[in-house]
This record gives sequence, structure tokens and C-alpha cells, in this order.
Amino acid sequence: MLTFAPQSQILAEEFVEQAQVTNWPARLALVAAMVAIIAVVLWAMRRGWQARIRRQADLGQPAEANGEPTEDAVPGLYIGTAFAGDWLDRVAAHGLGVRSRARLDFSEEGIAIYRDGAPSLWIPADHILLVRVDSGVAGTVRSKDSVVVVTWRLGDRDLDTGFRADDASGHRTVLDGLMSTFPREARA
Repeated sequence: MLTFAPQSQILAEEFVEQAQVTNWPARLALVAAMVAIIAVVLWAMRRGWQARIRRQADLGQPAEANGEPTEDAVPGLYIGTAFAGDWLDRVAAHGLGVRSRARLDFSEEGIAIYRDGAPSLWIPADHILLVRVDSGVAGTVRSKDSVVVVTWRLGDRDLDTGFRADDASGHRTVLDGLMSTFPREARA
């Protein structure tokens, strides 16, 4: 059995002063400041989005897809819509800027995009100008040639709408189907 000499015994009275572990008032003030900064940033983002919608108020209302998607509709992601030629200028008006899960269906009459949580979209065949693949649209970048971009006319403005299928076979189905259904200008 181990025994200690009396001079090596530690007395509790020697450690009366202890360092303060946490300065709670300062910590709470920092947390409150961070919450306030986040709230201001979110408010500014919402205000900017609303201003974008007001600036784009002259853009016509797109047609809404009727009915339900067929069994052949391809599931994927509606990436968004931008003004043609400027892939960073997302269209916010009429809910076109809302990214959402979607099902794309097409026929000789046009393209229907049935979106979850946002209005569905109908693009008539006579408004479709070009179908191509790209790496992104509406400020969103994906891998090379993974986004099917449809350039179409809404009123007097040309728009680019991006769709990305869930898998490679869906991507090929959408791309081949749209390219063969809507023969337009030379596609690159």
C-alpha cells in the first residue's frame, strides 16, 4: 500500500481562487450579434429577390402545363430559367427562378415541365428556338454536358430553361427526344 508523506498532501484551502471558465454575458452577446447578422442577411436576400421580381414584371406569364405527366415523363431537376445569352441572369418572375424536382414530358405540341412545389410550365413547340446541352444555366453549374437547355421565346424575350435528368438514360432520352422532335437551327 502506498502512503504519502505529510508535506506532499495537497490541501483544498490552497486552491481558493479558480479561473472563470466562461464569460456568459459576453458569449450570449456574441450569439445575439450573430443571429442579428444572419437575420439582416436573409432580409437583404429576400428584398433583392423581390426587387428582381419587380424589375421583371414586364415579362409575360408563361403557359401552365395541363393534366398530369405521362408514364414516359423523365424525372429530374428543374434548374431554373435565365435570359438567353446571360446564364447568370436568373428569371425570378412567375416562379421561373425556383429550382425544384420535376418531371419533363414532351410531344410534338411542346414541352411540359411538371414541378413539385412550383407552377408547372408549358413551352409550346412554336416557341422553342434551340435545344442543346451545357454545363449550367441560371447561375447553377453542373458537370460538363449534364444539363439540357431549351432556348424558347416568351413574349419578346428569349429564355434558357435548364433540366437535369436523374440518371444518364433519362438524360439521353430527353436530349435525343427533344433534338428529334424539335428540328430547328443548327445545334452545337
